[in-house]
Amino acid sequence: MREFSKTTLHAGPLAFSALTEGEGPLVLCLHGFPDGNRSFREQMPALAAAGYKAVAPFLRGYEPSSQPKDGGYHVVRLAEDVIGWLDDLKADKVHIVGHDWGAIVGYAACTLAPQRFKSLTTIAVPHLRRMNAGIREHPGQLRNSWYMLFFQLRGFADFAVERQDFAFIERLWRDWSPGWNYPKEEMDEVKKAFRQPGVLKAALGYYRALFDLISPAARESIRLTSAKVQVPTLALTGETDGCMDTRLYDAVMYESDFPKGLKMERLAGAGHFLHQEKPDKVNPLIVEWIKKHSD
Repeated sequence: MREFSKTTLHAGPLAFSALTEGEGPLVLCLHGFPDGNRSFREQMPALAAAGYKAVAPFLRGYEPSSQPKDGGYHVVRLAEDVIGWLDDLKADKVHIVGHDWGAIVGYAACTLAPQRFKSLTTIAVPHLRRMNAGIREHPGQLRNSWYMLFFQLRGFADFAVERQDFAFIERLWRDWSPGWNYPKEEMDEVKKAFRQPGVLKAALGYYRALFDLISPAARESIRLTSAKVQVPTLALTGETDGCMDTRLYDAVMYESDFPKGLKMERLAGAGHFLHQEKPDKVNPLIVEWIKKHSD
């Protein structure tokens, strides 16, 4: 199993473990659910070889040191963490790559402070700005998203995800990336993270915060995820994604919503974890995009 250098990032009172590789301009890599900071293990060496420093932190709540006392897991708080990390790293302007929830956070952070980002690469989740219309066009996505509603069953959902040593997580990986023989040691690392106190509650808290529509944090999160993205954006999707229907990209990703540029790529034979499944295809796309938008 490939090893990486380790560091700790800070945002306010919270501390986040992160993996690093390489030297040069910063590329921040944000994982999704259910995953961890090794999600970009296949991309980090490629970024380092291209002359960049890749930093992959655990997102808020994925370890006890980053669990806020107020239980705040709204998108705006996750985006604020990103800006806090950049300040902690004394980084003025960086590239950001996000998968799944990391993609959502990436869109939001680039809206919160577009001047801090040179480029955005999102994987497996399109921009949420037009998602309601996209679901009306492809209502089967509601079936794919069953787990979001299930996670609202507080207590019961937590028990179901945790039982039999988090077999639920393995089920999601199989369903979302059909046919992918994921590395057992990487699944073990994900489960290791979820076994830590408070992590499961935090991870499910992201989805519970999505269903809050009235709090100030919820309203600000809606604003961030509904605004146009003022950072050059590369959007990658897997053709066989069992979580996010790849056809949604054609329905919701409008060039007019990305005034600084949008490029979409659909990978044949890849599912939701396409960056892990087909790094030989994904890595050149990411590196090329980042180089194109480097100063």
